[in-house]
Amino acid sequence: MTCKVIAGFPIPTVTWARYPGPLPLSAQVRGGTLILRAVTPADAGSYNCTAVNNVGNPARRNVNLIVRTMSNLTFQITPDSNKDSETIQMGRDLKLSCHVDATPQDKVNYTWYKNGAPVFNSESLILLRSDPDMAPGTSSLEIVDMKFRDLATYSCMVNFPGSRVPELRVDVNISQNNVYPPVLAVPPGGQVVSVREGGSAELVCLVAEGKPRPPILWSRTEKDLLMQSGQPIVETPDGRLRLDNVSRDMMGAYRCQTAQYNGLNIKRRETQVQLNVQYPPILDPVFQDVRSRNYQMVTLRCAVLRSNPTHLTNIRWYRNGDPIRMPPPDLKETLELKFKLEPTNNGTYECRVSNSAGTSTCTFNVSAQPYNGEFYFDTPNPVRILKGNNYSYNLQWTQKDPEATDRIIGYWINVRKNKQNLLSKQIDLKGVEPVKGVLLSYTISDLKIPQSYEVRLAPITTYSTGDYVSRIIQYSEPYTYPRPSDHVCGFEDERICGFSQDRSDVFDWTRQNHLTQNPKRSANTGPETDRSGTKEGYYMYIEASRPRVQGDKARLLSPLFNVTTVRGPKGSGRVPYCVSFYYHMKGKHIGILNVLLRVRSIASVDSVAWTRSGHQGPDWKKAFFDINPSGPFQIVFEGIRGPSFEGDIAIDDVSITKGKCKQESSVASTVLIGGSAMLRMLPLASWLTFGLCCFLWLQYR
Repeated sequence: MTCKVIAGFPIPTVTWARYPGPLPLSAQVRGGTLILRAVTPADAGSYNCTAVNNVGNPARRNVNLIVRTMSNLTFQITPDSNKDSETIQMGRDLKLSCHVDATPQDKVNYTWYKNGAPVFNSESLILLRSDPDMAPGTSSLEIVDMKFRDLATYSCMVNFPGSRVPELRVDVNISQNNVYPPVLAVPPGGQVVSVREGGSAELVCLVAEGKPRPPILWSRTEKDLLMQSGQPIVETPDGRLRLDNVSRDMMGAYRCQTAQYNGLNIKRRETQVQLNVQYPPILDPVFQDVRSRNYQMVTLRCAVLRSNPTHLTNIRWYRNGDPIRMPPPDLKETLELKFKLEPTNNGTYECRVSNSAGTSTCTFNVSAQPYNGEFYFDTPNPVRILKGNNYSYNLQWTQKDPEATDRIIGYWINVRKNKQNLLSKQIDLKGVEPVKGVLLSYTISDLKIPQSYEVRLAPITTYSTGDYVSRIIQYSEPYTYPRPSDHVCGFEDERICGFSQDRSDVFDWTRQNHLTQNPKRSANTGPETDRSGTKEGYYMYIEASRPRVQGDKARLLSPLFNVTTVRGPKGSGRVPYCVSFYYHMKGKHIGILNVLLRVRSIASVDSVAWTRSGHQGPDWKKAFFDINPSGPFQIVFEGIRGPSFEGDIAIDDVSITKGKCKQESSVASTVLIGGSAMLRMLPLASWLTFGLCCFLWLQYR
């Protein structure tokens, strides 16, 4: 295939591509020519040549490659359909049909012969190039009012004129002795075939009588079930269906039926063969970890869900591989083993259930050993800087199911560096039992800045010690609020008080002050300074200019506040928090500012706690509201871009403090602009009172 460049300067470079899929491995590109050697049907497709010289748009041309193929030549013998006949009879019509799977189908040439001589249209022999009653591309020869002279051998020859594709041929001998309907039969004992799972099976369905003998088609009797090959129907020339590596989902009834090609085109003959797949018992549970207090009764249950055959031949219980002596179990009930757990009989228990197909096992790991501790990784600001270039780390964890085993009296803690123990001690709980879901804490001191350490932790009971779990603790710069007394964050430090950008949003909030503003920024949106009015003061904002589009979201996440172990005031189970901040929403294209409460649990849940949308005036405004989180939480500031570029949204002086918000006095309604106060519009009664006071002051001056 050649793609010739007829114009263009500089001289374009020509490349070739193919759809679908890449170029064939044998393809060679020489300039604008694509060479394919030993072409196969897999090489067919649309080929595209592209000329590029980086001036203007590329030039493209397409070539559709069709590879001529022929395969699967079949024939059909159709007795007189008007008479519902299934045999050849003199004086009635007979149709011979010939079909080949070819590409392209419309270029195939069919030629019919009778006893080796070409057949031409006549009153008794009618040729149909494309039979409308058959599959597309089928050629037929109709014999009208059949006579003895029509008993002969007919041949169908198929080829592509002028092509090197080899021609195909099929011969059909028409005589009353050589054409009669088939009869299907299943060998004795073959109606049900039993096989063990993983083995091989052969389903047999034979053509006992009939000429010509058609192929046998196999399928599942249940709708939507496929054969092992993934196809709905499988053809077998001799009626024998071989199945290897049989699985239980292959069990069921299989239909065998005669094909309506390569034989008589009459009503299908069919019968069924049942495949019975034997498999060991299916048990529940396969494995279970059982924890219990010492000297308590333990019950192990092993249920038989299914089994084929259903008759169970043997059931035995074992402890650590040794059989347990006990009365034979009742096979009609769930298999149980009851015993008192003691320090001497902890171990692995097995219930082995057998049938004639095999053995299955329920396995139980029975122990009084406590469950592992589970580290808590969201501790807010766990690092504290100590003297001498040292730091401490607040390690937190919860205890999984502490009531399951004997009382936990403490924990072993190991601190390691490069696999060498630096600290190994027992944490004494001093009689306080761990509670499920409640955090436990321990402060590890004298760690060297900025090194990281491996911490290993294991629970201790009166009788045993649990398995160690480990984690890496790393040094990170602790963040502090500019004013620890009221926890107000003005974003003056680059660490922005531990706030962080949400990785799942579209774009980020930006830290900025008056001195770092873009001089080419949109003039009719965004604040001139931070809330205090100083040029040096910082704030956070979202930029609505390009490439932002309407609906784009930016989220700013507060540090995580841990309230798991805290209880609220009397009469409530939650501690209230006050969220306070200033916002600036100036511009005719302002979108939405949402403040979300994100509570951390198995999955984080966001709920809208406060929202504003549209233009809110040229000034900074204060917002505050109460929240009652049910667990560790974060505050999320979500800015959503409006319809165009005049939509910058800013926030400043964020505080999150324990306790309900204090109601603002009348002074709180004052808006600070550049650090000075500007009175808002007051009601008429207030102005009258103010005027009267001024009059009296002047009167008695």
